[in-house]
Amino acid sequence: MAQTAAVLGLTGVAGHAAAQSFQEGKHYVRLSQQLSVTAPEGKIEVVEFFWYGCPHCHAFEPTLDAWARKLPADVAFRRVHVGFRPNFEPQQRLYATLEALGLVDSLHRKVFHAIHQLRQRLDRPEDIFAFVEKNGADRAKFVEMYNSFGMQAKVRQGKQLAEAYKIDGVPALGIHGRYYTSPALAGGDNTPELEGGLRALALTDQLVARVRKGA
Repeated sequence: MAQTAAVLGLTGVAGHAAAQSFQEGKHYVRLSQQLSVTAPEGKIEVVEFFWYGCPHCHAFEPTLDAWARKLPADVAFRRVHVGFRPNFEPQQRLYATLEALGLVDSLHRKVFHAIHQLRQRLDRPEDIFAFVEKNGADRAKFVEMYNSFGMQAKVRQGKQLAEAYKIDGVPALGIHGRYYTSPALAGGDNTPELEGGLRALALTDQLVARVRKGA
């Protein structure tokens, strides 16, 4: 509740950020070569790169989720769990499986809560399977999907996309294969974390508008 109140209390920050000028190379990066996107034709793709073990991603998630639920019809939003190290793969598969089974809305935030509030270890397959079963998912169906070739391919594709965007920290936002930003970039070193997230989303809205105009 406190976090929700904080988000509501800082909505003015997002409006202020949207009205000011962000600088290329300081608050966001333009990629030297445009990447291909998976969004349907006519849609503008926004990708959040995250890691379940990242406290900054956990703090950003409520603000991001509220923003994502109000996106215009021509914006396609998706998340990609990064794979900076080999031991990230179980959680990469966890998110990809939640997505494939339509469980993101019901379980994604619960994974963050379990790791950061309840201090549960969810970095091994057996711990992950026990967690999803406890939270109402069909264990057998989840295990089958988690271990499938399709999830292996999703993990590989996610790593390749993060590398193509040159993502070296999370959370970060990729905009239609052309730009990326983050709460750290958009907010700067001395900006409170929540305000930095709001600024990053306001900047993302600006970059989406730029893509919409063909820039």
